[in-house]
Amino acid sequence: MSTPSQAGSDPLLLVEGLKHSFTEAGERVRALRGVSFEARGGQVTAISGPSGCGKSTLLYLLGLLDRPEAGEIFLGGRPMAQADDDSRTALRNESIGFVFQFHFLIKELTARENVALPLRKAGSGEEKALEQADRLLGQLGLGEKTERFANKLSGGEQQRVAIARALANSPSLLLADEPTGNLDSENSEKVFQLLLRFAREREIAVLLVTHNPDLAERCDQCLPMRDGLIALDLES
Repeated sequence: MSTPSQAGSDPLLLVEGLKHSFTEAGERVRALRGVSFEARGGQVTAISGPSGCGKSTLLYLLGLLDRPEAGEIFLGGRPMAQADDDSRTALRNESIGFVFQFHFLIKELTARENVALPLRKAGSGEEKALEQADRLLGQLGLGEKTERFANKLSGGEQQRVAIARALANSPSLLLADEPTGNLDSENSEKVFQLLLRFAREREIAVLLVTHNPDLAERCDQCLPMRDGLIALDLES
């Protein structure tokens, strides 16, 4: 599943030789051992592999939530691995959206209020933020449920609200960590189609961490991970 229009474009995300480790139960765990790949706007890249292979660590670093021990992360051509904290925070807020397996919605807020939160944080006025939230929710098929509290929505609906929230600030990179992990097959398909659609329509680079081999195979690019490396690199 490729998008020919992207073939000659520069990658939105370029990852070179990422290495990272952490301490667990007193032992040093080498989570990433030299990961390199690229991802382009308008495409969905799947990162697959067994638990403990480094998928979530990789996404954490790509979200600029931590710094790698070695290697570089270029986002829009800008090296960010060792950039100063202010630059990393600004780029994360402006250019990166996050969708997780557990949606982390605020149950006391309505769907539209949850989606408007990042817009308000970025400085938008309340009315403008809520209008943008309503537009996004309408595009995701939730136009009739904008005023419903988050804990009154189904699991699939809550995940769509989480996607709307991640898209609120028009990110260029969307990181989705097992976004279908808690959903049935019908809602998993809906969420996947939404991510694919928004990647195409908005030229977003979507990175999808998944255990679902069917979803992974249907992405534009599939990067299987094993033992802290892209498995394709192990085989080459």
